[in-house]
Amino acid sequence: MRPTCFTTRAALAALVMSGLAACSEPPAPWQQESYVFGTRVELKLNAATPQQAQQAAAAVLAELDRLHRLLHPWQPDSDAGRLNHALAAGQPYRPSPELLALLRSGQVLEARSDGLFSPAIGRLVALWGFHQDTPASTAVDMTALQALVASRPRLRDLRISADGEVRSDKHTLQVDVGGMAKGWALDRARRQLQAAGIRSALLNIGGNIMALGQKADGTPWQVGIRHPRRNEAMATLPLHDGEAIGTSGDYQRHVLRDGRRHCHLIDPRDGNSDCHLQSATVLIAPASDAGLRSDVASKPLYLDGPGLAARHARALGVAGWLLIDGQGRAWLNPALAARLHWRVTPDSITETGNG
Repeated sequence: MRPTCFTTRAALAALVMSGLAACSEPPAPWQQESYVFGTRVELKLNAATPQQAQQAAAAVLAELDRLHRLLHPWQPDSDAGRLNHALAAGQPYRPSPELLALLRSGQVLEARSDGLFSPAIGRLVALWGFHQDTPASTAVDMTALQALVASRPRLRDLRISADGEVRSDKHTLQVDVGGMAKGWALDRARRQLQAAGIRSALLNIGGNIMALGQKADGTPWQVGIRHPRRNEAMATLPLHDGEAIGTSGDYQRHVLRDGRRHCHLIDPRDGNSDCHLQSATVLIAPASDAGLRSDVASKPLYLDGPGLAARHARALGVAGWLLIDGQGRAWLNPALAARLHWRVTPDSITETGNG
């Protein structure tokens, strides 16, 4: 009988321990989705109560919606729309503090990227049709495109006075902060959540993702890097507190013209919208502007490709980077290679550069 008694007690103890383990599992994070900045927004929050998480998420989404309406470059009654109207007329304009902060950051990042990131090429964006939800497949006016490229509109052509008045003598300059607004808003959302007492969250604004703290079980948040040709993650990696990751890809907004694939990632140097790569992903270490740089830094790496990726990464403070070229081959730096877990392994993987 004793063996039976021992077995029964052991089984009972196992059941009790199993129950304790189940009871000690942390609750699932509060999740909420929305559609802002023309893209999907996902919030995962761990909070003391569901009410705290719900209120914090609602406040963040409301602020993102306000910023979207303020910064929309193609709405004439937005702050950015009124700025562009004034610039086209050669008139000064005093933008909101939010847009002014973006313009100043944009000037710095434009210089650090050798002009490959430029929020001043709104007219080129419109000429290619990427200001529309569905770009038209009609031919682009190449004469107009060449004239725009020759005029070289850059954000450095903006003159910003000490009291925040903006003007420019270059009338072809049209501001489009769409290539930086999501990441900039990500930094603001993180600070907003921290002020609300949230210490654990994962924020995703259109593929620009930032971690706040850890998951409720004390492990890092896990994020996926999308496969540019499949509707699944190509790789995953842990994202630590304050880190941000962002991807630019030819799959996000593209159109076929004359049998060629054109995407929204326009090269300011020649106005070209050919899709040279499939995607470019950057990982940014914790910093007050980590979200902003996760949005901006992927563009010059995408446009210049593997050969100059390390140089651009150093200039823009990129900790890790991954490029998928037109043939589906992977190029990445050792820092990101050490973090990645491949789910769909490319045929070719090349580690290169230390930037």
